[in-house]
Amino acid sequence: MNPVISLDALKVLDAIDKKGSFAAAAESLFRVPSALTYTVQKLEQDLGSRLFERKGTRAQLTDVGLLVLTQGREILAAAARLEDAVRQLETGWETAVSLALDSILPDEPVMKSIAEFTHLGKQVTISLSKEALGGGWDALYSGRADIAIGVSGELPRGQYELQQLGEVEFVFAIAPTHPLAQHDAEIPSEALLQFPSIVVADSSQSLLQRSSGIFASRQQIRVSSMADKVRLQQQGTGVGFLPLHLIRQQLDEGTLVVRKVAVPRPPLPMYMAWRKGECGKALNWFVEHLCRQQWFTY
Repeated sequence: MNPVISLDALKVLDAIDKKGSFAAAAESLFRVPSALTYTVQKLEQDLGSRLFERKGTRAQLTDVGLLVLTQGREILAAAARLEDAVRQLETGWETAVSLALDSILPDEPVMKSIAEFTHLGKQVTISLSKEALGGGWDALYSGRADIAIGVSGELPRGQYELQQLGEVEFVFAIAPTHPLAQHDAEIPSEALLQFPSIVVADSSQSLLQRSSGIFASRQQIRVSSMADKVRLQQQGTGVGFLPLHLIRQQLDEGTLVVRKVAVPRPPLPMYMAWRKGECGKALNWFVEHLCRQQWFTY
């Protein structure tokens, strides 16, 4: 079925309602009043309902007219957004950018960059997802993300542009009430095996999942984010290594304490990655600004 309500007819209704008369609306649209009268009469005929009641020189909407105009204004706004998006795309600005942030990194640098981007006034939809372990690579590979922030491990060659953000320093941090917290000396690996370990699960959906476990334990508790891992270790549920930059406050407050272990976890280089050949202005803006952010404070 072909729609009988055109964008032009909606613009006419909108102008008549705003200006209060056909003559004033015609002047605002640079048309003659008879042209607007014909448009409205044709629409009324097609719909089988009156849209305006003429009261002297004023034109007042009927209930049907109000319904058409109210929903019609939403259509006009959507059409205007579409036109803006097309013009924007022609200038090199994408309509959407997706960011995948590994939960091992702090949120603040990304939130700050997103806030700054909104000041540009560009009609770009920004999506932010949280990933873990190989999830960032998976998000790039599957197209779920345009930029992966905080990827690590074996780095693919040739497919992606890479920028190192720094290194994550890990410490073995546990609740002060945990039995292992009573060890003043270095904790042997055998002692760790007696307690549950808190593990962040890989968020990969397409690629092979991997593990960051540095030691085995009698039980694993798998969580979806580093924040959940921190909370569980704070309450003494289990043990494990934590990124030093994420637990400064907990260490200062004494809700977590650091202990030495026989096999420490080495620092982990972290990178930002995006697909080669991507040249959208929004993507390039985020790459430039995210590279300038301070990710680690030790």
